[in-house]
Amino acid sequence: MFRFIALLLLAICGYQQLEAAAPFVYRNNMPLTRIGKFLEIYTDKTNKLDINAIKQQQFSFPDENVPNLQITPYTHWVRFAITNQSDVKDLLLEVEYPTIDDITLFEVLPDGRFKVTRLGEFTSYNNRPVDHQNYIFPIRLLPDSTRQYYLRVVAGEQLQLPIYVGTRDQVSAKNNYRDLIFGLYIGVILAMSFYNLFLYMSTKDNSYLTYVSYNVFVGLTQATLQGYTFRFLYPDSPWMAQHAPVLVPILNGLTALVFIQQFLLTKQYFKSGHRLINILIYLYLGCFIPAFLNMYIIAQIWVQIVVGLAAVAVFYVAMRMSLKGYSSARFFLLAWSIFLLSVLVFVLRNANVLPYNEFTYYALQIGSGMEALLLSFALAYKINLFKAEALQASQENERLVREQNIILEEKVTQRTEELQTSNGELNVALKNLKEAQTQLVEREKMASLGQLTAGIAHEINNPINFVTSNIKPLKLDIQDIKTLLDKYDALPNNPDIPGALKEIAAFKQEIDIDYIHEEISSLIKGIEDGASRTSEIVRGLRTFSRLDESEVKSVDLHEGIDSTLVLLKNSIPPNVRVVKTYGSLPKIECYAGKINQVFMNILTNAFNAIKTNNKDREETVTITTREENGLALISIKDTGPGMTEKVKEKIFDPFFTTKDVGEGTGLGLSIVFSIIEKHNGRIEVITAPDEGAEFIIYLPMSVTVLAS
Repeated sequence: MFRFIALLLLAICGYQQLEAAAPFVYRNNMPLTRIGKFLEIYTDKTNKLDINAIKQQQFSFPDENVPNLQITPYTHWVRFAITNQSDVKDLLLEVEYPTIDDITLFEVLPDGRFKVTRLGEFTSYNNRPVDHQNYIFPIRLLPDSTRQYYLRVVAGEQLQLPIYVGTRDQVSAKNNYRDLIFGLYIGVILAMSFYNLFLYMSTKDNSYLTYVSYNVFVGLTQATLQGYTFRFLYPDSPWMAQHAPVLVPILNGLTALVFIQQFLLTKQYFKSGHRLINILIYLYLGCFIPAFLNMYIIAQIWVQIVVGLAAVAVFYVAMRMSLKGYSSARFFLLAWSIFLLSVLVFVLRNANVLPYNEFTYYALQIGSGMEALLLSFALAYKINLFKAEALQASQENERLVREQNIILEEKVTQRTEELQTSNGELNVALKNLKEAQTQLVEREKMASLGQLTAGIAHEINNPINFVTSNIKPLKLDIQDIKTLLDKYDALPNNPDIPGALKEIAAFKQEIDIDYIHEEISSLIKGIEDGASRTSEIVRGLRTFSRLDESEVKSVDLHEGIDSTLVLLKNSIPPNVRVVKTYGSLPKIECYAGKINQVFMNILTNAFNAIKTNNKDREETVTITTREENGLALISIKDTGPGMTEKVKEKIFDPFFTTKDVGEGTGLGLSIVFSIIEKHNGRIEVITAPDEGAEFIIYLPMSVTVLAS
């Protein structure tokens, strides 16, 4: 009995081994076929066995059309045989799983040697014999022949082996169809991204920009899992190809969680849910650690655990906020539910609960595409919600405005009466202020006029006194000459002419006629000098005042400066030397009298400042002129005590003065500033304590002066 049972078991095992080792037979007109049920699999947990050692191992028969090898750190070997009973010699073996790290095909040749073709993400994409993201191996198999193959597969992520055998045209037709479907999916993702990017530019709501980022990473995640990113984005970067299946989903999850916080406003309306999502964000960030340490298995498991927790947590947060009446959460809940359903289908396919077919293959793309559409609708609905809230707020504001208008009208009436009373008082105050201002300006003018008059009186008095003192001796000399002439006139009537001539000669000697001639010449010369000096002073006064010029005219600024110095000669301290450094300066258009007033005020201040300084040393006032950048530059620099920065900031303010009470009105430099401003010029002051002061005036050569 035991012998019979043992023989029966051996027979069953032998039958199973024979069935497991049966080759896949390719016949004429056979469609593209998955050969999963013809595969034998062995898992090398040592990761050290080579092809010769593998041939001696006991392979198992998975009995699955698409073997699922899960996430393991081991090397998997697949053995199968193909019999060609068709007229086709060249076939393709395709492994439709583009994220395998290392995949090598060993073809057993008739002489026992192996033909080795090694592909995978560890090497450049350009090394592939067929230009496609799936792993495609060309097989040349003569009709009515059988050949055995081994596949060595290493993957750091979820691993399935959908293996197809068919002609080049069949493989291309299937892949072209898959590329078309994926292209449509990417088109939806891009369309929704650009649409929401436009909404962000219109609303400036960051949730739209975050959604665009999330959408982009959703598309990149699918493109990475389908192998398109390695094919098109970084074909020469194996490092990116190996790390992207972990890094891109991490970024996808992070942007998704940030978008959920912004879209659902969890920080404002569901703080505990907001904190829960923050914890998930930290967990996602932690996934970067094993990813960059090349610990692929740990990274993949960590990511899948966090994805599962995030899916449940986000569903819980959305459900709670939907129950609270937040309408946008209902749209999100629907979109997220559809996406979770697609993820569930994907997971069940990977767990062999659902078969590997067209629906399960595209489930994730369909789910994420529908989620993108529904979330876009939700974001658009959010705009309508904002509009409704804005309309409601506008209506409420309108009601408040109407109520406030009634109150305001009463207050306006009351205020109008008060303002009318205040306006009358202000008019009186303004009139008084203008009168005071006029009086102050007149006082400044009178002060300047008094100073000018005193200087002119002193200057004119000297030459006039000189003329007056010369008149009396000139009269006496003329009288002596007249007497002498009378004596000559009496000669014809005098009988004693010789005696008369002796008397005349004696009189000449008495009056010293030669001295009288010299003295008369000297006296007349003195009178001429006095008259010339008086004329010069009058001419300088006329040049300074320009009373005959009431319009803008071209004038020589040097004449104005010289005339001002003539009138101020009496005000110049004895220890002050005036240095004039005149450059080449053409005539400029200006009100000459007002510009001369500017010179007088600045020079008067300079002389007054020097008077208060040390009187024992020689001081200078330097006047420099030149043309600079099309402007007339006049610099008046003194060696006086200078000014502090605080004083400098206020010198052009009306009524500001550093003189003692009663000695100045504080309007001199204010008038200077207004005159220069009226001429469209500018004035700069360079000064420091104990370093003197320099006033630099810039005047345009030709200017239309503002009306007085």
